[in-house]
Amino acid sequence: MGSLRGERGIIDVPCPGTNRKMNDLSAAPSPANFRNAAFLQSASAIENAPADLGWEVAFAGRSNSGKSSAINKLTGQNKLARTSRTPGRTQLINFFALSDCQRLVDLPGYGFAKVPLAVKKKWNQQLERYLQHRQSLRGLVMLMDIRHPLTEPDQQMLGWAITAAMPVHILLTKADKLKRGPAQNTLLSVRKQLSAHAELVSVQLFSALKGVGVEELGRQLNQWLTDESVLEADESP
Repeated sequence: MGSLRGERGIIDVPCPGTNRKMNDLSAAPSPANFRNAAFLQSASAIENAPADLGWEVAFAGRSNSGKSSAINKLTGQNKLARTSRTPGRTQLINFFALSDCQRLVDLPGYGFAKVPLAVKKKWNQQLERYLQHRQSLRGLVMLMDIRHPLTEPDQQMLGWAITAAMPVHILLTKADKLKRGPAQNTLLSVRKQLSAHAELVSVQLFSALKGVGVEELGRQLNQWLTDESVLEADESP
């Protein structure tokens, strides 16, 4: 595949294994090569997002949950997703292209105490709308610090996703901060707490520092980014 980079961030690259343009979605694309990820655009509101077509997976997490580190580790690019010097203040949705019909999305961090209440309310509304109405969104990756999983803001975000019947894959990040036994115990505990939603929600350990869980994450993302059931739904009368 040719380079995705161009003067304005990306160039028009067909989906892997196809010669299709974005407006011809008659077949699911091939698995994505995450190292091809390139910045597409930022959006201050859902209305400014790229065309709602193709296959999209979003990353969400509390400020300081390790979201940028996870995206950078997945793509093998240390500076693709950038961490704000002031957590919770960067309220932009960042889109990264994998091909002309596959995207990764970095959602604004949530749950940071110092953000004004009015800003929190506005972005809570934006995130809820994005999860419930973005047609190209195939799945949500939620990142939680393994030492503090399922906080109140996490549960709120998870509730929105479940209400929208959106598949969720939880990364218990910074797993290197715990020894193997406690890390496994936390994993089992979180799975047990979410067992009522097992059809929609899956959980794994992840460490960007040690590279733990990167391959497992990639497999889950490609299940979503090549999901043919979407096409079947579109063809239904």
